[in-house]
Amino acid sequence: MRTVTRALLLTVVAALPVWGQDQQSTVYDPRPKITVSGEAVVTVQPDKIVLSFGIETLDMNMAVSKQENNDILSKAVAAIKECGIPEKEIQTDNLYVEPRYKDYHTQEDFIGYGVRNSFLVTLNDTRKVEDLVSRALESGVNYVHGIDFQTTEFRKYRDQARELALKAAKEKADAMAAVLGQTVGAPIQISENQSGSPWWYGSSSWGWSGGRSQGMAQNVVQDARPATTEISDTIALGKISIRANVTVTFALKQ
Repeated sequence: MRTVTRALLLTVVAALPVWGQDQQSTVYDPRPKITVSGEAVVTVQPDKIVLSFGIETLDMNMAVSKQENNDILSKAVAAIKECGIPEKEIQTDNLYVEPRYKDYHTQEDFIGYGVRNSFLVTLNDTRKVEDLVSRALESGVNYVHGIDFQTTEFRKYRDQARELALKAAKEKADAMAAVLGQTVGAPIQISENQSGSPWWYGSSSWGWSGGRSQGMAQNVVQDARPATTEISDTIALGKISIRANVTVTFALKQ
């Protein structure tokens, strides 16, 4: 039994260098090549807006605080529906209840039960955003957590940005190779660089920022600067910048 075990061990050990050599020969590419990156941004006007609102109440009695919060929510929903927004476009996002103290560390001087409630409104008519926000605040809503500009044609513009990024990479490779007296050949490897998890930016936001579902935002970078088209003096209809970044390795012709 020991002889057989030793024989198997020697076989495995002997095979390891060969495997390592095969891996190295596969990774190594002797062809002359150039690797460049290309980036492009497509700026579009949003045709869809997701607004995040927050309601916060405080009372020594938890039931009273919750009821007051629910009453404000009911009034807000009714006011928003008067703007012509279907009820299906209004979605409760988060509800949180906690005891409040003047000093959270020592939990002394109890001041009441705080109830936080947030809800989302999807708006397909961007012209209504100012009226909608005003009606929500007048109904008792405490906070506007953010305004998320989106486009229903995100995939189309993302493809456009990617195409432009690839063209930018090719132009860069041609320019760099020409300086060295070389000519760019066919692409060897193409990869798209992800910018990370989708993130959300509210161009008009203040107050408590909890309870917002981050995953609902599109994978875009939003321009914080106001666009030329404005809804009012209070809220500017921002533009969405959809980015694409690629890395391409080209062969160099001899």
